[in-house]
Amino acid sequence: MLWSQQFDDIVWLDSNNHKDQYSSYDAVLAVDAFTTIRTDYFDAFERLKEYQTLTNDWIFGYLTYDLKNTTEHLKSKNYDGLNFPDLYFFQPKKLFLIKDNQVEIQYLKMVDDEIEDDLLEIEKSKNLTTEKSNHPIKIKLRIHKDSYFEKATKILAHIQRGDIYEANFCQEFYAEDSEINPVVTFNKLNAISKPPFASFLKFEDKYMMSASPERYIKKNGTTIISQPIKGTAKRSGDKKEDLKLAEDLSQDPKERSENIMIVDLVRNDLSHTAIKGSVEVKELCKVHSFLQVHQMISTVQSKVEPETNAVDIIKSTFPMGSMTGVPKISAMKIIENLEETKRGLYSGSVGYFTPKGNFDFNVIIRSILYNETKKYISYSVGGAITAKSDPLKEYEECLIKAKAMRESLEG
Repeated sequence: MLWSQQFDDIVWLDSNNHKDQYSSYDAVLAVDAFTTIRTDYFDAFERLKEYQTLTNDWIFGYLTYDLKNTTEHLKSKNYDGLNFPDLYFFQPKKLFLIKDNQVEIQYLKMVDDEIEDDLLEIEKSKNLTTEKSNHPIKIKLRIHKDSYFEKATKILAHIQRGDIYEANFCQEFYAEDSEINPVVTFNKLNAISKPPFASFLKFEDKYMMSASPERYIKKNGTTIISQPIKGTAKRSGDKKEDLKLAEDLSQDPKERSENIMIVDLVRNDLSHTAIKGSVEVKELCKVHSFLQVHQMISTVQSKVEPETNAVDIIKSTFPMGSMTGVPKISAMKIIENLEETKRGLYSGSVGYFTPKGNFDFNVIIRSILYNETKKYISYSVGGAITAKSDPLKEYEECLIKAKAMRESLEG
């Protein structure tokens, strides 16, 4: 990680040794852009499709939540302190694919004479320590508690009227005039949670440090996998109590109904590109345990024709259902009106395409975003509001989710 910081474009993906039947690599590092695409939301997926087809190579990057505005007649007018472009991908000159204690190194021809020097530098950088910033960070809330209750109550009124069944409502925590060391912050955040979809992204002066537990979507050949998370419970140091918390989550009617609603939405999204009759739920409401929380995860799979374009599969499912609500478009309109911050990279996705047109993308949650030039730090958390929601409990769940980010920043 330290060696990579000399470059303007970095994506580091870390599974923290979580093994599941769908994982391809334990970790991946892509650095140093040879070619790039950056664009606002207008026609973003068409431009990405063109770039991905022409490049026909590994490309790494992100999709912000606001790409919803290109797939639907929607807008993002809320405050944005970070200013990430809506879509950004790059073709790396240097790529490291790590699996089972082996590293596969792929360098573009123009730099392949640098491999040996780089390996020596990487070895040396293992002994370096990084400066952590000693400036105290003052975190503020964009939505205060009373305002949160008001807004959650408005969403409940929409649900009672039948406008929607569920909405994922998010709030931002932020710090202005603040500096952090992104590598130190990422290492802290990752150590707290050790999630399967951790990622570090650097794009010029902008950074993302993510401890995401959630896969958005993966393509392997003609198989598509989506793994939405809905349902969270805290962990306990007491083994017996911890097992009970996991068991209670797996039986909780509110959490289960939330998860099943999103599974239905994901099934519908996947059906747009799937071979008829191939969409199936592989795992429903299964509780997985991470260092900080228990999560309820479902796995939905579909099959596509070999000639189906990879970018079209993403476009037809974006943004992911677990971060929007049901029905999707109505929910997105309602949350846009009630949230105070433009989501941007938060609740978007970071990942890669392979030269064969496979891909793997996470959901950007449990993440700290940082604009170094503007000295602006941000992290957001959200929860699903359904008819059974109690605003106080929802607010408390947000604070549980925010804990790791706050600890990483405040020490």
